Amino acid sequence: MEIKLNNRTEVIPGRGELTVQELLDHKKFTFKFLVVKINGEVIKGEAYGTRRIFPGDNVLVLHLISGG
Repeated sequence: MEIKLNNRTEVIPGRGELTVQELLDHKKFTFKFLVVKINGEVIKGEAYGTRRIFPGDNVLVLHLISGG
């Protein structure tokens, strides 16, 4: 499956679709505060396990850092 992840082409072998959580696990994104957008739509954390990503989707994963 080929998607656009953070403005780069990403190929995930052997998959036709996957959930947001599966993508985060696959990429080992373990940051505490994440913002995920699929094709411009913000995805809430509680939907990560059910919201599907399909081939050709444009996915943006940002991690938020706070500090002073």
